[in-house]
Amino acid sequence: MPNPLESLKALGDQLRTQIGEELDLDVLRKPEPERPLDELLQELDSLPGLESVKEQVRTLVAFLRVQARRKEAGLPEVATTQHLVFLGNPGTGKTTVARLLAQMYRSMGLLRRGQLVEVDRAGLVGQYVGLTAIKTERVLRRALDGVLFVDEAYALARDGERLDFGDEAIETLLKRMEDHRHRLVVIVAGYPRLMEAFLESNPGLRSRFSREIDFPDYSTGELVEIFARFAGDNEYTLGDGVRDTLAAIFERAERSETFGNARFARTLFEQSVNAQALRLAAGDVETLDSDELMCLTVADVTAGARAIGEEPDAPRAGWFSRRR
Repeated sequence: MPNPLESLKALGDQLRTQIGEELDLDVLRKPEPERPLDELLQELDSLPGLESVKEQVRTLVAFLRVQARRKEAGLPEVATTQHLVFLGNPGTGKTTVARLLAQMYRSMGLLRRGQLVEVDRAGLVGQYVGLTAIKTERVLRRALDGVLFVDEAYALARDGERLDFGDEAIETLLKRMEDHRHRLVVIVAGYPRLMEAFLESNPGLRSRFSREIDFPDYSTGELVEIFARFAGDNEYTLGDGVRDTLAAIFERAERSETFGNARFARTLFEQSVNAQALRLAAGDVETLDSDELMCLTVADVTAGARAIGEEPDAPRAGWFSRRR
């Protein structure tokens, strides 16, 4: 006969592996230094594109600041939840804005720590009965006094009639969003079409979120600027004609809802750097000067595009400058 105690111990070890003990350690980590609100708003403004998102975030921040001042003055606050829905395709800046918002909430005194905890379905839903509630509770405990960012939240909704524990995660989230409404902000994010179905999947979901912020796809010009930012941050420069070539690549890329936006630009940058390295390594690397080591050429960018399955048309001279 198997020893029940041994079986129980094995089950406990399995649960710890499934849940992840690192969640407990994260609660003990010292938060990053607080940043002034003006500095955070300037960083938001410096992001390429996203003009409508920036306007909505500024409106939200203004509302929260005024409500906080009304409370200090002994006036009633407008009863509203701070939980948000981010609607947008991949690579449209949702996580970046969520991280800035978390720090803004802390700067305004609305959240004590202001950390951003990112999670998806796998971090909330377990494989066995009872495990989902445990995993979700531990993630929520990790996010207390900060922001819980649930990416691809629509994956929690039940798909047809199949047996699924996602509903249990949703119910746990809903309860804790209300219980800890002064210590926790939840942001759910994902594709617009799928998120609409997610918000309708549970009667209490939509009412828990005060605002829905739409993140539009980046334009061709904005994607060129994002590529240029990746280059600048890593001390690379763009050679003659590179911006026109980039514009041709981005213009030609298929723009379905799975288009990577800024992720596509980052991948193209990384592949262009690889192409530059191969080009430079074919000669005498030891004699290269800083300008040569930094410069990305049209050939590098074209090779980078081909590495990710893109075949750009030949750009027209000055095309990017005129389109801007």
